[in-house]
Amino acid sequence: MPDPIQPSSLADLSTEARNPASERLDELSALDVLQVIHAADREAVAAVDSELPRIAAAVDAIAARLDAGGRLFYSGAGTSGRLGVLDASECPPTYNTPPDLIQGIIAGGDVALRRSIEHAEDESSQGARDLEAHSFSASDALVGIAASGRTPYVLGALEYARRLGALTIGLACVPGSPVATSARIAITPDTGPEVVTGSTRMKAGTATKLVLNMISTAVFVRLGYVYGNLMVNAQPTNSKLADRAARMVSAITGLAAPRAQELLAQAGSVRTAIVMHQLGLSRAEADQRLAAVRGRLRDALQ
Repeated sequence: MPDPIQPSSLADLSTEARNPASERLDELSALDVLQVIHAADREAVAAVDSELPRIAAAVDAIAARLDAGGRLFYSGAGTSGRLGVLDASECPPTYNTPPDLIQGIIAGGDVALRRSIEHAEDESSQGARDLEAHSFSASDALVGIAASGRTPYVLGALEYARRLGALTIGLACVPGSPVATSARIAITPDTGPEVVTGSTRMKAGTATKLVLNMISTAVFVRLGYVYGNLMVNAQPTNSKLADRAARMVSAITGLAAPRAQELLAQAGSVRTAIVMHQLGLSRAEADQRLAAVRGRLRDALQ
């Protein structure tokens, strides 16, 4: 049975309040509507600013879990779930991570990515069962995402993760919400009322996407998947990525483009190519050196 939520408590949430700036939205010209929306978007960005210390704490804690062999999971429903799945799905092509290292789980399953299944968020027990089905363990980390901060599905997932002793992070747009208070680390950009009342895919969704971008990017920077600002762990699996990989080799080694392409073909990866050239090693020696420092290019070069 769905877990009951009192309508009166929902009405008290800042994300459900009416926004005075958009009360006459339907009377405005298209340009004026866009100006109202864009002003609200800037509020979403500003709301994330005060949360940077908590985001940094989450990044360090997640990186430690992943460095020790754990995984990162996102759990959410509706827009929050879709944003989590999106962020997780971008990690393998960007950083060449195994597909199970960062996983996004949405209430209602993958079909909910394309079709709204609103009732799926009302069962807290399903949030726990979905984590269990993915063999979630105490060594893993969970980011529970809920704009309102009270989605039963997400609360169930957080409770299950907490019982196991896993790292729990709550990402909500209502400070002091159940999602925030049930997690070890709470990230709560206070985005306030939406331009369209209750449509949390807007400001709340924007803030959520910003935070998830920060988490996954900073985690992989900390883990050595980025050298300078270059995604040196990406693999040249298509023409665009092959061109980008060769340019990265050229930028770091100073080699002309044709020679960088030749070296990349010999090495098979950007990091190996760079170590081969900079340290005068064979491919096998370069791979061995990288393996000794868990693939961290800067450490390998030092």
